[in-house]
Amino acid sequence: MTYNNKYDVVVIGAGPAGYVAAIRCSQLGLKTACIDNWQDKNGKHRPGGTCLNAGCIPSKALLDSSQRFYQVNNELAEHGIKVNKASLNIAQMMARKDNIVHQLSSGISSLLQANNIDLHHGSGQLQENNQIEVMPVDAEAKRYIIEGKNIILATGSQAMNIPAAPIDNHKIVDSTGALSFKEVPKRLAIIGAGVIGLELGSVWNRLGTKVILLEAREDFLPIADRLLASEALRHFISQGLDIRLGARVTSSSIGKKQITVSYQDKQEQKRIVVDRVLVAVGRIPQTKKLFAANVNLLLDEGGGIDVDKYCRTNLPNVYAIGDIVRGPMLAHKGSEEGMSVAETIAGNKNHLNMNLIPAVIYTLPEIAWVGKTEQALLKEDIPFNTGIFPFAANGRAKTMSADTGQVKILSHAETDKILGVHIIGPFASEVLQTAVIAMEFDGSAEDLARSVFAHPSLSEAVHEAALAVDDRAIHVINRV
Repeated sequence: MTYNNKYDVVVIGAGPAGYVAAIRCSQLGLKTACIDNWQDKNGKHRPGGTCLNAGCIPSKALLDSSQRFYQVNNELAEHGIKVNKASLNIAQMMARKDNIVHQLSSGISSLLQANNIDLHHGSGQLQENNQIEVMPVDAEAKRYIIEGKNIILATGSQAMNIPAAPIDNHKIVDSTGALSFKEVPKRLAIIGAGVIGLELGSVWNRLGTKVILLEAREDFLPIADRLLASEALRHFISQGLDIRLGARVTSSSIGKKQITVSYQDKQEQKRIVVDRVLVAVGRIPQTKKLFAANVNLLLDEGGGIDVDKYCRTNLPNVYAIGDIVRGPMLAHKGSEEGMSVAETIAGNKNHLNMNLIPAVIYTLPEIAWVGKTEQALLKEDIPFNTGIFPFAANGRAKTMSADTGQVKILSHAETDKILGVHIIGPFASEVLQTAVIAMEFDGSAEDLARSVFAHPSLSEAVHEAALAVDDRAIHVINRV
């Protein structure tokens, strides 16, 4: 294929940040190229980044499949549905997951093509004077140079490794490996009880694995509101997850069939023997080899790229977005940064409120929140009121046999402006969006309280929580 060598915009990376930025740039009339090196096991180019190919999407596919398997075996009887014990075809489950990834990645390829974006299959390295050296995936192909008036860096992140349990992609794996087990392990140790550890732990726990999560921190989910975190911990333990807090892994030893993991807790040095180990201690920006040594691109203290509020780097007309810059490593955050940068390059006004990036943990029940936590408000000495409503009092949740959890709304004690909304319960990721929109428009708890919500619906719990801020919820007994 013959490419142009000069563009208005060159994007390095075709994950949720990069491909969205490229499409919006093209929509704005900018000649755009996108460089990406992701390929599947057959060597076929698969845009979409880690999120689509080995993260967000495949994990949600397995979460859904594993939950259906668990429901058939454990939860259908109360509905009057009797099923003999279901069997598991793990190969078919993985094939479904892979097919979903294939369909969505092919869709992105079609979108890039339809928007007349030149897609270069290889790695890109920033050189001086806004030049990019492209290193094709095909090792026999020659490297070549393209130029961009504007450059957008969007290379994402990679799993963090630890010396105590070096990843070998066989017995000790990262999240990508844990999405592709060919059989259900009898015992799985997960190092880290954060978002990735909990989601993948839930998958394999539902399929019959004994899952042990080793978390070095004493607090469970410190990023979440304390009320939600404590309730979530109770639910996960009741589901069979063995969560050990204050457990710092010190070493691991791979035997012929099993792995011995040693860890230190408050009392003593302990060890467990398992079939597989998943290292889920976080992710780091993927900036290695992204720019030449003579390019003075400024990095931050975490190894990411330093940017201002418009995602501009210290180099003229060079931007960076997504996991390689400050803020949470979330696909939707990166996508919105990509849209914002495209508007900036085109000379348009843009808006991205970094204080209102929703966060979700796709366990069962789901956990989702936006804005400030109660502990943050206390620390910042901000006066607030609280409204809480349980899904146990929500009609739709009852009909779904999904009535665990609650909605918690925090509003300013003087202005009633919504400061934070925290949900644990069914489809919390979807229910939360009502609050995100309200907060984007500086809405108050009273605004939500005066809005009409469909009945019966899960979102009614948001309505009732808003009413509860002033102790006037209808379907629970109020405090006064």
